[in-house]
Amino acid sequence: MSIKRREFLGTVAAGSAIVTMPAFLSGCGVQQASAIADKTPANPFMDWFAVDQATVARVMSELTANGADAADLYFQHIRSNNLRLEDGIVSAASSDIQQGVGLRVVIGDQTGYAFTEDLTLPSMLAAARTASAIASRSAEVAPQSFDPMAMGALYSTSVPWADVGIDRKLPLLKMVESKAKAMDPAIDRVSVYWNDADERVMIATLDGRLVTDHRPMTRVTVTVNAKKGDEVQSGYSNIAAREDFNWYTEERLDTMVKEAVDRTMILFDARRPPAGEMPVILASGASGILLHEAIGHGMEADFNRKGTSIYSDMIGKKVAEPFVTVVDKATIPNERGALNYDDEGNAAGKTTLVENGILKSYLHDQISARQYGLNPTGSGRRESYKYAPMPRMSCTFMEDGPHTKEEIIASVDRGIICETYTNGQVQIGAGDYTFYVKNGWLVEGGKVTAPIKDVNIIGNGPESLRQITMVANDARLDTGGWTCGKNGQSVPVSQGIPTVLVSNMTVGGENVS
Repeated sequence: MSIKRREFLGTVAAGSAIVTMPAFLSGCGVQQASAIADKTPANPFMDWFAVDQATVARVMSELTANGADAADLYFQHIRSNNLRLEDGIVSAASSDIQQGVGLRVVIGDQTGYAFTEDLTLPSMLAAARTASAIASRSAEVAPQSFDPMAMGALYSTSVPWADVGIDRKLPLLKMVESKAKAMDPAIDRVSVYWNDADERVMIATLDGRLVTDHRPMTRVTVTVNAKKGDEVQSGYSNIAAREDFNWYTEERLDTMVKEAVDRTMILFDARRPPAGEMPVILASGASGILLHEAIGHGMEADFNRKGTSIYSDMIGKKVAEPFVTVVDKATIPNERGALNYDDEGNAAGKTTLVENGILKSYLHDQISARQYGLNPTGSGRRESYKYAPMPRMSCTFMEDGPHTKEEIIASVDRGIICETYTNGQVQIGAGDYTFYVKNGWLVEGGKVTAPIKDVNIIGNGPESLRQITMVANDARLDTGGWTCGKNGQSVPVSQGIPTVLVSNMTVGGENVS
């Protein structure tokens, strides 16, 4: 069956999949209904748009007509939905569909790339000719048939997000708002943000592989404003995963709401810490943002291949203490950064970047792996079919160390704990960073003495990695909706860290005489 995009959108209103309302939402004042939609096929590009193997082979032949060391076709169809609830009113709602194919050919250091939103054969052939214009050597023999790879099992949905209506989502948002307002009389405004996406990709490669993947995604964010007299404070929390609607249990939502309210209310009692150089404890979980931004990017192979990363000549050398191990692992089920396959069609997996203090590997896509004489690490990622892939992180974290959180706090005479972060700036390569800490704690005489707020920490990623003197045994991934930006492309990621002591950082607080 071949149908056009507009005809396809019209068909998703009828079918047999039924979404029911969880019991804990039944009292939220929204009429219960069923969202009904066609069952999504395993390969929508072939079933909905008649992009069969013969079509793929024809386009691949055109793409490699002027030669190729590597080539791929990246098909993507993604439906996303967004809601915003403010003061009990839906202030914004939107749905978006993106669909297209990116065509890439690689010859040496050169990459030809083109994309089209039109999945008809003439349009794809025209895009293939555009991408292939970089080359002028003998044509590559493209495969005439492809070997379908097995579907991965890291994430699945009982009903795809494309088939879940607003009547399922709005009661959940109202429940979150109600719970937040009920937690403290000082809370005068609550906003709840919803996002879900149903993404399908198909990747055909020059070596004859055909990869398909169904990538669900969802995220809920709650922001809280509270007022005491003339003082106003705000905080937030969010949760995200490659999950379906049933993931949103009442317990999980309660935890998110409590975290947002607690982060907000503690700010009324918090103060700025003393300024200067001092030991800094990075709290487990969300502090993984420093590991990701200030250290992880420097271990992506494209920066090292170009010589712009400080780690460019450090493979096999000591970069941290022996109890420090840093890993990027895409195969953690249902994590926001999880992937069955990367966006070049390679199986995603686990890459140990730093093992017992020694730099072991970079994150490689196919281009960097070929230049280093290695296999790809399954780290080629792209924002969408409009972009060529490049080495990117997925789920990046530091493994457990030999210490405890209590031992780390007891070892600090004067310092701070950094707990939540709102923004930061990082110079990728050199690793110089500035992060703004929203919530934290003052440590004096080996004890936590007071909450702190509005703190800037300044440092250098590689130097901070060397200055990690203690690592606790409480590593965890943060469940927030982290998104990584690089070279104008954004991709979902996960990150985490145990409680870690960095012996010296510059803290921007108040000067105390």
